[in-house]
Amino acid sequence: MAVSSSNRVLLSVQNALVGFGGAPLFKDLTFHIMEGEKTCLVGKNGTGKTTLMHIIRGLKELDDGERWESAGVTIGYLQQDIIPKAGQTVKESILEDLHEDNQHEGFTYRMEMVVDPLQIKLTDRMDELSGGQKRRAALARALVEQPDILLLDEPTNHLDLEVIMWLENYLKGYRGALLCISHDRAFLANISNKVFWLDRGNLRVCPFGYSGFEDWSNTLLEQEERELKNREKMVEIEVAWASRGVKARRKRNVRRLALMKEARDKLRADKSAFLNMMSKIEMESSDVEGTSKIVAEFIKVDKSYGEKVLLDKFSFRIMRGDRLGILGKNGSGKSTFLKLLVSEIEADAGKVKRAKDIEFAYFDQNRKDLNMEDSLWRTLVPSGGDYIDVMGKSRHVCGYLKDFLFDPTMARNPVSILSGGQKNRLLLAKVLADPKSFLILDEPTNDLDMDTLDMLEEILSGYQGTLIIVSHDREFLDQTVTKILAFEGDGVIEGHIGGYSDYLAARKLQQRGEMLSHREEAARDEKFAAANADKAPAKKLSFKIQYELDNLPAKIAALEKEIEDLSMKLEDSTLYSRDAAAFNAYSGRLSQAEHEKDVAETRWLEIESMKP
Repeated sequence: MAVSSSNRVLLSVQNALVGFGGAPLFKDLTFHIMEGEKTCLVGKNGTGKTTLMHIIRGLKELDDGERWESAGVTIGYLQQDIIPKAGQTVKESILEDLHEDNQHEGFTYRMEMVVDPLQIKLTDRMDELSGGQKRRAALARALVEQPDILLLDEPTNHLDLEVIMWLENYLKGYRGALLCISHDRAFLANISNKVFWLDRGNLRVCPFGYSGFEDWSNTLLEQEERELKNREKMVEIEVAWASRGVKARRKRNVRRLALMKEARDKLRADKSAFLNMMSKIEMESSDVEGTSKIVAEFIKVDKSYGEKVLLDKFSFRIMRGDRLGILGKNGSGKSTFLKLLVSEIEADAGKVKRAKDIEFAYFDQNRKDLNMEDSLWRTLVPSGGDYIDVMGKSRHVCGYLKDFLFDPTMARNPVSILSGGQKNRLLLAKVLADPKSFLILDEPTNDLDMDTLDMLEEILSGYQGTLIIVSHDREFLDQTVTKILAFEGDGVIEGHIGGYSDYLAARKLQQRGEMLSHREEAARDEKFAAANADKAPAKKLSFKIQYELDNLPAKIAALEKEIEDLSMKLEDSTLYSRDAAAFNAYSGRLSQAEHEKDVAETRWLEIESMKP
């Protein structure tokens, strides 16, 4: 995903001084946005990510320095707070404030091509949409404008994995410049070829995408630490603060992944038992209450809403200590599964049994357990007092709030003034203080920054109870769960051992098998057609399309071989330290080759379906 050096500069900020609250936020701030670059913006809370977005949009004046943009450059922005007008449709919202040149059929077609995969309609009324749907409408508006510079702030919030993967592919092909803030690390790794890192008032530029950012930033910090070790004690204290974050996160992740790998290896050895657990065959009803290892069991459960089937003769066992990740697009049955589990709703048929001693702790993405009028303090200790019991240990409320990145001076403030991310952190603090024996987290990563995600992963790595996580954050699932339950829609639910990466690998193998079956079927049809060619004349493909079809298998095979070779090269753990440019080139080409293979295979199937 390298950017040509010939790409023109769209916007430039040089030697800027930017103050905030009387103190300088940035000194000597210099950066350039180039045509075609896809940049992710990372940094701790309070480092100025939103301010930088405002500078780019021209909404924040510089105290000193220069901001320059190329003539005619357009800048688009994903709105965070959408206030719909009464009766306004999604189409009217998208067209609002746009130039009259966009009022034509071609632009309407472009809008339809974007809103359809976002699972909304142009005719939907904005004031009747849910909060998540309003965000999708705002995202649609930002995308269809096709500005020269597109600014996206947490675009994956409230999107399911299917839509996130569509958005990734859309942004990979986007011709303009992109600057994105997101907590979804897999999303950033897949779309970016540059990183702007805000670190202690400085903007550091990583010359390749987020996939290599951890190693790059860790190398910088280690170099800085080595240099500062020769200086006075006060400077050593400073570097300890400076190194906290990326370096600590990397070390924690290595340990956590090792523990997770050990757990997954053990589970793979018991795969046949897991597959039996997922089967819909007749099975004897077990006594959950008397079986210490089984905490809940679904027995041939049906659940529908009207003609929409969500669960169809669904049988499933949840074992004590399971770490289960839930995937699926909106409306596929994830929430219904959870509501059945905690007895909020009843099954249409079948049974849901639960162990007698089971206790649930539930993080609800809608935050129904937060009273907006209560203070943060009262939310954590509703009965009063200065201390909260955290997993059996007494902690002062202010100290516990600091663990979740709150300034203790906020403790007496009402919940209503908090941002969405702060409300999520507060609810997590409340739930994780007493996670009980069965912890359910429904979309816990929405609106969270990366530091909070690291903290949450660390807490969950030590949790000993039964865990269910519903999330669209792929890396978060890889770090925290050992089984996946994928809701594919129409009552189809599949189980997989491992995290999201294991699920994705299994899906690719399945799709590859289906592709081979299609090829074999097409070959049989071709032989049958040749044998009966004299019986019925048929239309032929055009010479151009036939030529394309004849060459596609060789092209697909070559891409498969290239992908295999690149993957082997990238397995070399010393490659980046020896040759960072080669590492970057191989990574970028691997992503592109995988995309080209998918396109070629899809085209092969498309032409095969055209044959008489």
